[in-house]
Amino acid sequence: MPLDRNFQISRNYNIFSSIFRELSEFYVDSTDVDAAFGNAIDGLLSDYDPYTEYIPEEEMTDFKYITTGEYGGIGALIGRRGDKIHVTEPYEGLPAQKAGVQFGDEIVEIDGEKMEGQDVSYASSKLRGQPGTELVLLLRREGQKKLLKVKIRRELIVIDQVQYAGMVDAETGYIYLNSFTDKAAEEVRRAAEQLKARGATRLILDLRGNGGGLLTEAVSICNLFVAKGEIIVSTRGRVPTWDRIYRTMRQPLDTQMPLVVLTNNGSASSSEIVAGALQDLDRAVIVGSRTYGKGLVQTTREVAYNGMLKVTTAKYYIPSGRCIQAIDYANRTADGSVGRIPDSLTTVFSTRHGRQVRDGGGILPDVEVKVPELSNLSVQLVIDNHIFDYANLYAREHGAIAPAREFRLSEQDYRSFKEFVIKRGVNYDLRSRQEMKTLKRVLEYEGFMQTASEEFAALEKKIGKDLAHDLDQFRPEIEKLLRQEIILRYYYQRGQLEASLVDDEAVTEAVKILSDSARYQSILHLGD
Repeated sequence: MPLDRNFQISRNYNIFSSIFRELSEFYVDSTDVDAAFGNAIDGLLSDYDPYTEYIPEEEMTDFKYITTGEYGGIGALIGRRGDKIHVTEPYEGLPAQKAGVQFGDEIVEIDGEKMEGQDVSYASSKLRGQPGTELVLLLRREGQKKLLKVKIRRELIVIDQVQYAGMVDAETGYIYLNSFTDKAAEEVRRAAEQLKARGATRLILDLRGNGGGLLTEAVSICNLFVAKGEIIVSTRGRVPTWDRIYRTMRQPLDTQMPLVVLTNNGSASSSEIVAGALQDLDRAVIVGSRTYGKGLVQTTREVAYNGMLKVTTAKYYIPSGRCIQAIDYANRTADGSVGRIPDSLTTVFSTRHGRQVRDGGGILPDVEVKVPELSNLSVQLVIDNHIFDYANLYAREHGAIAPAREFRLSEQDYRSFKEFVIKRGVNYDLRSRQEMKTLKRVLEYEGFMQTASEEFAALEKKIGKDLAHDLDQFRPEIEKLLRQEIILRYYYQRGQLEASLVDDEAVTEAVKILSDSARYQSILHLGD
């Protein structure tokens, strides 16, 4: 580092220390030292990228969970509704569920401490702890007047990274991977072996919504399907001695089995390494939608007082040589904002068999499957917890339901849901009605409203229906959401994932591709 840069760092560090010392001594009110320095650190890091962050000692447990999928706790998701803390999902077979905690239970107290008004992060910290220790929850359950006191013994919670693996049909196996912790590759290997033993001759690997994790696990997962010695990813940064080339190191599980990888905008980082490497090597057909576009690599550095700095140290490049980073954080506009790299400025690269692919902006699928946008009504039903609450009511009134893949709502079920929602009311506005209001203002402003009033009134009448009508109009998408939420109450995440395969557009398209050998080979230019 040049001498003048060392001097700059030292000078500014001393200025900062002097300013804080003066504020601490002379400012009219007392100073919260930790908060002040926390804000200063956040301000310093805000000029970099969102992945470069400081992790203080008290947050190291959360960081360990991200990399290992393990923590000491009760195994439940919680959320805030108003100023109260509720259980949004108890995990199957873990302490909370085994102790009888249910979806929607309000956590009134944890070990005698009231939770009303507390943040979710605070309540979560109270639930976590050393495996083997006990805690007592005081719960309020809808439909019951008396509060429930539940004693739970914490366990080491290990979250499976392969949340579901099963057969879509007699020949097609399916694996849903949730994240890339240090156990991800081994779980994918076991799942693939079990599916092959059940007769799978082709495979779907679902990485939708998978935000990534450990780069080494991405390499190991690719290694299951490509030969030993293949370059999967390389990293290049400011310090050349840290540059790395990651190759497959073991004998693969299967290099011939037809493979489809599912992606969407939530597929990021390690997910993009897997999808991108298998695309570049023409080993898998990518189906779904464009991935997130995170081509940056983070390294952890220990800092004072048991904290850690997670800092971006490199960009990664997949086998074709492209980097799929979508946002250029180094070049900000005058107001400090950043934007995606436009497709017009990206560069063309080639896969092993000569297919054209581009850098920047994530991984583009070989076969795009567009997921229809939900109506504003459906979105509001989710946001306002109408679907969540009705699923709880349904579960209280029905002891059991059909198997996850077979469960369907009856006409009476949906009629009951409509009555439930209409009674509660929904504050929503359809997009078409919003646009109509805008159009009306424009027509009035430009003087066309009088001549177009009859046509406008007729159109307004067609879309100006009531809530009951809209619940019928958008029934297919609403019923799909409701069905999934009800299934979660009985069969938990595995059942919900299994049931979703029945009407999943991307899975359906993947099966079609895998079932058509000529089409599969044509997409990948196999035999060219």
